Amino acid sequence: MQKTMTKRKTAGLSITRVFDVPVDLVWKAWTDPGYVKRWWGPKDFTAPFIMIDFRVGGKSLFCMRSPDGQEFWSTGIYREIVPGKKIVTTDSFSDEKGAIVPASFYGMPGEWPKELLVTLTFEEKNGKTTFTLLHEGLPPGTMSEQAKEGWNESFDKLEKLLQDENQHREKNVLVIEPGKPASLTRIFDAPPERLFSAVTDPARIPLWWGPGNLTTTVDTMDARTGGTWRFIQRDADGNEYAFHGVYHEVSPRRIVQTLEFEGMPGHVQLEIISFEEVDGKTKMVDKSVIETPEDVEDEMMKSEMAKGWMETMDRLAELVERKWRE
Repeated sequence: MQKTMTKRKTAGLSITRVFDVPVDLVWKAWTDPGYVKRWWGPKDFTAPFIMIDFRVGGKSLFCMRSPDGQEFWSTGIYREIVPGKKIVTTDSFSDEKGAIVPASFYGMPGEWPKELLVTLTFEEKNGKTTFTLLHEGLPPGTMSEQAKEGWNESFDKLEKLLQDENQHREKNVLVIEPGKPASLTRIFDAPPERLFSAVTDPARIPLWWGPGNLTTTVDTMDARTGGTWRFIQRDADGNEYAFHGVYHEVSPRRIVQTLEFEGMPGHVQLEIISFEEVDGKTKMVDKSVIETPEDVEDEMMKSEMAKGWMETMDRLAELVERKWRE
């Protein structure tokens, strides 16, 4: 990424960055709640709640949490949206319900207006995106400098997210559209037999199945046509998430199975996995037919589904390409 350019204007704070990714990815990082949660806030801050009603007149409600646990809520109204090019929104301190509060509510000194204005512009050239933020209404002095530091730390996190997502794009072809089978295609530098073994061997499932922040235990697994399976995942707090299904077809080049999350009974997916040898590598296509179409209409759910799916494929690639032991 090119060197950050930051300057102070009388009308507000202006920050410009050039990200080495296409504009649609930067745009998504600002408009998709699942993406915003992954970078919003300065270094070591988290974003436990992000709500975006992305339309002119729609509202946003963000929460960022400091390392010591203090929460800062903010809200805004979208004033202008030019797809892929410009976003203009108000910016106000708020409580957790979205009611506007003064800056002093969070111990902020200085004279703050009830509403600030944020203007974001996006411009793509040669596969890179020039992004500019203009934050108008900040009180001069210490608060303005702290805002500049906070935005830049946030944009450092955004840059890392964009780099990771762009790498995933290059490795994976992901399609998630309501009314159509969701699918993920990836080329693995490993033979089909190895992929098949990784997907059907109970001893290997815990090494790659699911995102890395969860551990997976195989409760039952009978990987044959007519057999059943059940996996249990646990997070750092000990919470359990169980999944189960039935194998409808198991062959060296194709697996057809159902998948049901026990926390949402009745939401059954039909998963079809195929393995095709291509120039000594394996093209794996994982299709998921979701019985309840509205499951993929929610933008947050689509984002979380995509993130978890691609992270799982990364872990599978790590196993079959670099850590395989016969």
